[in-house]
Amino acid sequence: MNLTVRGQQIEVTDALKDYVDKKFSRLEKYFDASPKSDGSVTLSTTRDLHTVEVTIPLPGLVLRAEDESDDMYASIDAVVDKLERQIRKNKTKLNRKFRQKGSLKTLFVEDPAGGVAVAEDEELDELEVVRTKRFLLKPMDVEEAILQMNMVGHNFFVFANIDNEEVSVVYKRNDGKYGLIERE
Repeated sequence: MNLTVRGQQIEVTDALKDYVDKKFSRLEKYFDASPKSDGSVTLSTTRDLHTVEVTIPLPGLVLRAEDESDDMYASIDAVVDKLERQIRKNKTKLNRKFRQKGSLKTLFVEDPAGGVAVAEDEELDELEVVRTKRFLLKPMDVEEAILQMNMVGHNFFVFANIDNEEVSVVYKRNDGKYGLIERE
């Protein structure tokens, strides 16, 4: 796995880069073949918070995790743990999806430890929809959608964008600003 490590408001030392490479090498045991894609790791500091953001594009999916703490090394450890949980939680479902596409190849190793499969993987494989909402999408601009989102107290809001006549989503980011999701 090729990882590009970059820093924002922090110098990426050789020690940090080596630590990132060492920790992320733990993920390779989950793959049948080492991914050929280039992942990115962004290390940043804001005040006393050290943030690590990781994006690893794979065929058919993207692994992404983010963590922040008061220690950069602890943030790196936490991000790797989050990625491992994502892989363990979804590997059965993803392997099934890849096999259904007509290929016998699977993306993830069935049992990376070589021992008995973990029972929690089977429990986590069942995703349950507990509520369904249907509503009419009122055409509005982005600013009105943000106001509506804030009025209902949600972190996101789905609306019909009056500018491009598409369904869009506005959401509140962790930094307090807003994001917009549109179809390509």
